[in-house]
Formats: sequence, C-alpha cells, structure tokens
Amino acid sequence: MHRSRAAALLTAAIATAAMAAGTAPAHATTPTDGQYTVTALKFTVDTGDRTCTVDADLYRPAGADAQHPAPAVLTTNGFGGNKSDSTGATAKAFAQRGYVGLAYSGLGFGKSGCLISLDDPRIDGRAASALVDFLAGTRAADDGTTVDYVTTDKKGDPRVGMIGGSYGGAIQLATASVDHRVDALVPMITWNDLAYSLDPQNAADRSVPGVFKWQWTNGFYLIGEGQPLLSPSLDPSRINKLTCLHFVDDACETIRTLNSGSYPADKTAALLSYARSVSPVSYLKTVKAPTLLVQGQTDSLFNLNESTATYDTLRAQGTTAKMIWQSWGHSGGITDPASGELNLSQGNLETSYTGRRILAWFDRYLRHHKSVDTGPAFAYYRDWVGDPDGTYATASGVPALTRTFYLSGDGKLVDHRKKVARGSREYRNWLVPTSHSESSLAGTIGLPDPAPYDIKGTYLDWTTDPLTGTTDVVGSPRATLKVISPKTERVQNSGDAADKLVLFAKIYDVAPDGSKTLVHRLVAPVRVPDVTRPFTVTLPGIVHRYEKGHRIRFVIAASDDAYGGNKGIKPVTVTSAPGDTGTVRLPVVK
Repeated sequence: MHRSRAAALLTAAIATAAMAAGTAPAHATTPTDGQYTVTALKFTVDTGDRTCTVDADLYRPAGADAQHPAPAVLTTNGFGGNKSDSTGATAKAFAQRGYVGLAYSGLGFGKSGCLISLDDPRIDGRAASALVDFLAGTRAADDGTTVDYVTTDKKGDPRVGMIGGSYGGAIQLATASVDHRVDALVPMITWNDLAYSLDPQNAADRSVPGVFKWQWTNGFYLIGEGQPLLSPSLDPSRINKLTCLHFVDDACETIRTLNSGSYPADKTAALLSYARSVSPVSYLKTVKAPTLLVQGQTDSLFNLNESTATYDTLRAQGTTAKMIWQSWGHSGGITDPASGELNLSQGNLETSYTGRRILAWFDRYLRHHKSVDTGPAFAYYRDWVGDPDGTYATASGVPALTRTFYLSGDGKLVDHRKKVARGSREYRNWLVPTSHSESSLAGTIGLPDPAPYDIKGTYLDWTTDPLTGTTDVVGSPRATLKVISPKTERVQNSGDAADKLVLFAKIYDVAPDGSKTLVHRLVAPVRVPDVTRPFTVTLPGIVHRYEKGHRIRFVIAASDDAYGGNKGIKPVTVTSAPGDTGTVRLPVVK
C-alpha cells in the first residue's frame, strides 16, 4: 500500500474512533433523573492464555431489586469504540425501559485490557461469559459489587439478551456459542465470514482466495494499531511486542499475508482457516439463542449476503431467527439515519420500525410475554417510499431469482436467448486501478466521495432496453460467465493464486438521460478459479427499484481502487452466441 494512502487511512481511522468516543460515566454510582443509576465497574477475567481487565458500566433501572428483578441487556462497542459511545446510549435506552443494562468496552478497546482478537469465541466470547456470571449473581466485580436483581430462570442462569453492531454484533454470536445462558440476540451490521468480508471471493469456489479489500481492512487495522494515540497509558496486556502492537499474532499474520499481494497455498490455507475460526460461519452450529439479524443495505464492509448466510444457517439447524434489511450500514447513514430509521445514539426504539421489532424480540424472549408478535421472517427497507411509516415491506423469506437476462455480443442485455447476437469483445487491465466504486471510509465519517467510474477499454458492459414498468430487485443477483484469457491460462496454476484472473462484477441503474447509479456502490470481486471453465458470481444483495424507462446495466471491470487487483496485464475476451453465452439472474419481486 502506498504511504500516502496509509497516512490518509490512519487519519480517517483515528477520526472515526474519535467520533465514536464519548465522556465516560464517573467511576462511582451516578444518579440520573430517577429512571436508573449508573455504576462504573471493573472485572478481571481469564481468557485462557491471558488475564484481562474489562471496563464496564452497570445501568440499574429504578425499582429493580431482589423482590422485583428485571431481565438484563448486555452490549459492547463496534471496532474502535468503547463503553461510552452508542454502546452506553443503548444500555441507557434499555434501562429507561426497565431492563438492567451492562455496557462494556470490548477487549483491546477503551480501558479494557488484552489484545484485539477479532471476537474470537475462545477469547472474547469467554470474557463476555464472565459478565453473564456477574449478571447471574455468581461472581463479583473487582470492587466486590454483586447483583441480585436480574431475573433468573434457575440458579446461575440469568435472563439476558445482547445487542450491538458490527464488532459488537459478532461478539453476540461468539458468546452464545460458548454460553447457552444467553437468551436472545440482536446482531446488527456484522459478519458471517471474515474471509469473505476482508478478502471477498464471489465465485462459487470458496477454496480459491478472494480479492483483498485493502481500504476497509487497513483502515480498521490502523485503528487498532493507533490505540496509543486514542487511549494513552494502555494496560500492559494490550501490547504485543512480538509482531504488530495490539492484535493477536494470527491476526497480524493475516494482515501481512493480505498486504503482501501473494497467495501461496500454505499461507492461503492459514489465512482462510484463521479468518473463519473467528467467524460465525465456523461456530453457528452451537448457537441456540433466538436471533434477530439486522443488516444494512448501504454497507460494502459487511454486505447483505453476510446476514443471509447466517440467517439461512440458523434456520436450517432449527434456531429461531428473523432478519431485517435496514437502510444504513458502514458505508452510509450510520451517523445520520434516514427519517424513521433506528438511531442507536438517540434510542428511538418505539418510533422506528427496527426499534419496535427489537423491543418485541426482547419482550418475547427476555420478559417471556408469549403473546407478543415478533414480526415477519424477513423485512426490508425501501428507499423509494416517502412515508417513514411505510418504508418496510415483508416476506416469508429472501426472494428467489425470477428473471434471467442474457449477455449479447452487441453489448445488449436481452431477455431471451434467441435475441443474443454473436460477437466478441475485449478489455484489459492497466497496472493502476481504472475503476472506482467507493472510498471505503468516506461514508462512515461523512466525507465526500467521487462518483463511481470505469475507464474505457478496461471494462465490458451489457444494457437492457428501457424497462416498460417499475422493477423491484430484492436480494442477490447472480451471473454465470465464461471468459477467455490465454495469458492467465498459462500462469493460473503456478501455485500462487495471485496469478489467477481478478475481475469485478456490478450492476448499474441507467436513467433516461444517460446518468447512472451504482446501487449502494457495491461490487462483487472475483478471483476466477479457472478461466477455461464457466463460473458463477453471486453479487451483493440489494433492495432497489428500477423506474419505468430506466435500464439495467451489468458490468465486469478489470479493477477497483478499493481492492487489490491483477498481477500483470491480462487481456480478457468475452464471446456470445445464442447457444453459448453468459447470464444475469435477478430476484425481481415486481
């Protein structure tokens, strides 16, 4: 990575973390307006190979005592945050509604100790489980504080739910996988598989490594490594002197491998194995707590496909799960949600669709109000609906692929194979990126971002005729492609997967005046497993209305400046014929 890019990312990363930080409650019980009190606590927890201090705030609602216990809500921060950002606001919101709240800074953040271990259930999950012990009344905080006012199902088993976003989302699944006392989860805008999140492979063959998402990955890496600037006088347990400063060794090695631009078989296997070991994809089989998944449509870090993968796995194994696709995510709206959308910093639970669903979820599974309707299996936000009270549509599940288009040799995207014209077209990559989808941290910290673009000769596109009616796409489009690249074919089996062809698939909305929109700036990076064979690409999920008269445009590009790229110049040819051409399938609901 160029030094100038690294410096820019570090500046943005520190700004992001600074925005997330707030003023911590006083280190004593702090009275409020009578709705709750706040007590700052410390916990010393054993995570196996280290002993860590966990910094937390206990929110006790008015009236909660041993004779009148209340269920608890446990929450922690997103990456770079601490107990005093929206984490504290969330705990406050639930304390105002009669829940015991426990907000804590995750390991490696705020004033909590130990290294950043990426929500590893064996470390972070174990630490959170110790806090569940505290809520159960079976252990004390370091100052001797205990609680006897949390509802219990039996001795040592408190009624406790978890809520949080991003890094504070995955920890819920990690905790529930090692501690079945957790009764309800609300993971928001989080990951299913970090290997996919940071090095996405959108081809069906996931044994082949993906394409390095260098902007997002290095942004968060620099937030972690920049901790001395953000949190002076760090706990000594947060310093790793052997490799990088503030991450566990395996995380350090993973980031080094990704930044090297090389994928030899041994390092690739280690990278994929570690990333998946700290991801829900590897431990969901042991998660039994009812789970309400909330994922953001505007999110190129953890896209909708991540929540869908988690949802499908939980449902298949019999774990109660429902899913909401809200508007905001890491790429936009996170600090300024659309009108009527959930705003965690404001705690507008009753006045937002997602907030009401969360309250119902906890009413059902923490307060055991069995008559409460927890809502439909699947709901999704529609940005084309003006009324905030009517922006969500519901369904029994994610819509299936219902409409197929064919890649014609003349650059058209046609609706019948017989309309395909024979033809052959070529593009080639440059040694520098020639396409732009996003500046990854821009949406998170509210900076402007140039419009997406592709430089002529470095991409191919196929476009439909103007649509005769509105067309709503809800879900993940899928393309089947066959490319010709003799230069790639000669080197793709070298033993280093970096020699394989990289391309980026994406779908635009083209207006009648020719202006185009890359929906939520999402792209599907692909490292082609074998250029001699057809391959299937699953694009990021979207919720988008194509208005009447607009056109759908499918693009494959040679590069994207938010990601790693091709090794060397590799010309690519795509041919089409009625009996042999690529397809694009869309989940159309209208």
